[in-house]
Amino acid sequence: MADQYLPKGQSGIVTFGVNGGYESAKTIADTTKLFSLLANIGDTKSLIIHPASTTHQQLSDDAQESTGVTKDLIRLSVGIENIEDLKADLKEAFTVVKKTLHTL
Repeated sequence: MADQYLPKGQSGIVTFGVNGGYESAKTIADTTKLFSLLANIGDTKSLIIHPASTTHQQLSDDAQESTGVTKDLIRLSVGIENIEDLKADLKEAFTVVKKTLHTL
C-alpha cells in the first residue's frame, strides 16, 4: 500500500499497538535504549513516544480515542541508526513486556 499511495518514498514514522494495553506500551517506550523518549518527529535520531501517557495524557479517554490515540499505541520516528541495532532494541523491550504479561 505504501508504494501505491506514496510512490516517491515513505516516512520513517511507524505507529502500532501492542498487546497488554497501556502498561505494556508505556513499558516499551520507557525500556528502549537507542530510541529517545521525545515527542518531536523527523529528527536524525530515532524517537519513541507513548502518546496516552505523554502528549495526550491531559485528555479524557474518549478525547484521546477521537484523535486516534489508543492506550496501546506506540509511535516511532526512525532515524539514521543501524536498523539491526534498532530492531534489537525494540525486541529487548518487547521481551520485557512479554515476561511481565506472563507473570500476571
